[in-house]
Amino acid sequence: MKRNPRKLGWTKAYRKAAGKEMTVDSTLQFAQRRNVPVRYDRTLWEKTMQAMARIQEIRQKRERVHYKRRMAGKRARELAADKKLVETHSHLLPRMRGSERRRLLEQGVAPEEIDQMEETLPTEKAKVHGKEKLRQRLRVDGGVELVGEDNGMDVDSD
Repeated sequence: MKRNPRKLGWTKAYRKAAGKEMTVDSTLQFAQRRNVPVRYDRTLWEKTMQAMARIQEIRQKRERVHYKRRMAGKRARELAADKKLVETHSHLLPRMRGSERRRLLEQGVAPEEIDQMEETLPTEKAKVHGKEKLRQRLRVDGGVELVGEDNGMDVDSD
């Protein structure tokens, strides 16, 4: 089955297209194949091996810098996402933080008193799903009329 290599996460094409790997770097040109045969020369071979080691060092240093630049704002983004998660799902969190509870225990407050304090803390009322919304209708005279309270039905009081 044919697949687009830019869409498969493990391919070099994907990593370069997504900006996860360096694409423009002079050290990458040294790794390209050259189809020109060279006559064996011991000194040339030694210099080539030294150059390869040095190029590898330079490439690793540049890759580390590239990674650090990519990850520069990651911590701030994670904190913002975590804060948003806590704000949206705060009703699932315990009313008193564990550190607060530990601090009170260290001060010598009895666990029963802590439970009692926890019950008196203000809690956010949970939203009821499926409840009918009360609609407001503007009247001609400028007043507001609630629609839906009595379903618009008149009941005889006989």
